[in-house]
Amino acid sequence: MIRLPYGRGAIAFDETGATVLRSRIDELAGGESGERIVREAMAKPYGGISLRALAKGKRNCTLIVSDHTRPVPSRDILPAMFEELREGNPEIDITLLVATGCHRETTRAELREKLGEAIASSERIVVHDAFDEASNVCIGTLPSGAPLVIDKLAAQTDLLVAEGFIEPHFFAGFSGGRKSVLPGVCDRVTVLGNHCSRFIDSPFARTGILGNNPLHNDMAAAAVAAKLRYIVNVVIDEDKRTVAAFAGEPEPAHAAGCAFLRPFCEVCAKAADIVITTNGGAPLDQNIYQCVKGLTAAEAASKQGGVLILCAECADGVGGEGIYRLLRECESPHTLYEAIMATPQDKTTPDQWQSQILARILKDRRVVFVTRPELETTVREMKMDYAPSPADALLRARRIKGEAAAVTVIPNGVSVIVTPQE
Repeated sequence: MIRLPYGRGAIAFDETGATVLRSRIDELAGGESGERIVREAMAKPYGGISLRALAKGKRNCTLIVSDHTRPVPSRDILPAMFEELREGNPEIDITLLVATGCHRETTRAELREKLGEAIASSERIVVHDAFDEASNVCIGTLPSGAPLVIDKLAAQTDLLVAEGFIEPHFFAGFSGGRKSVLPGVCDRVTVLGNHCSRFIDSPFARTGILGNNPLHNDMAAAAVAAKLRYIVNVVIDEDKRTVAAFAGEPEPAHAAGCAFLRPFCEVCAKAADIVITTNGGAPLDQNIYQCVKGLTAAEAASKQGGVLILCAECADGVGGEGIYRLLRECESPHTLYEAIMATPQDKTTPDQWQSQILARILKDRRVVFVTRPELETTVREMKMDYAPSPADALLRARRIKGEAAAVTVIPNGVSVIVTPQE
């Protein structure tokens, strides 16, 4: 029986003879306290400079934290960061800046759930707004030519630091590190410029690739320009528990984390006719927008013309009016893809990148979406098929590809780096 993460639970699914692709991250689970893992990493920071030392002489510090769409175990990370900052300077004024990028605002209830009541009620917390020009300021130009406009709290602080986690990312290569700044606390104009169609179309803008990745290059430059001095990034297992941590100077700490994680995530797969996957459960499967990530793993493991089955609760619905509108109103995924590819960098629109990737998948493959019945009409309007269960979706897929079709199951599509097997 295969466990497919779905919302805060899972769907049990059995398919005899299917190839199953899993990350090996659970091999790291040892039962050690996540907070202890973080403290041990902070005791040996990359670059040799402690957070305690960085805090000395600083009046204030902005600490970038992830938003509601990321399963970052902040309760493991933040206590040690607060402790070192205040040991280094008891008078330092700390502000938590929630890195929403272009996502919706994180609610107070979501902050309490993520941070814990003690931190949520006692620390100063500001939620970044990418759409409020008055709260952001231009500090330069990115290598791509896009203006670098970031939150004033990040630009004007004496010390900028960040928490985060590292996992494979479907166009930035890996999450974590520099992504706390871009897109995390950038103005929409910067996010749109970085996520332009030309960059998204790059063969290097794929899961697990950092070298020659134009999005990563912009993100790394943004972190340097913003003077991000220190990060604590963790690796989590399938149950979202901290299993490793990397702290210190942003570039070497993040690079070490990516190098550590890669062998646990890489899977080699012969292209299948039918691929079944998920977006890893809550919070990553909270909306259709986020679920494009899991679909890219299924795309990489499938034949052209294959059928992809995605199981996701989508408790928050679509998650982006832009992606819904573009898919609903287009004549076909192919025409939408061509229209997006013809869009100049400075004309990029919100959600265009997610729409571009979904259109890329849909123009060559069928997608059957297993989700809540309330979303059936929405799913069909977005040029996908709907099914109430994985078993029903597989029956539909077999009608298309035949009873002898090869089936691959990826229980968590956001946890793997798929390498096609020739």
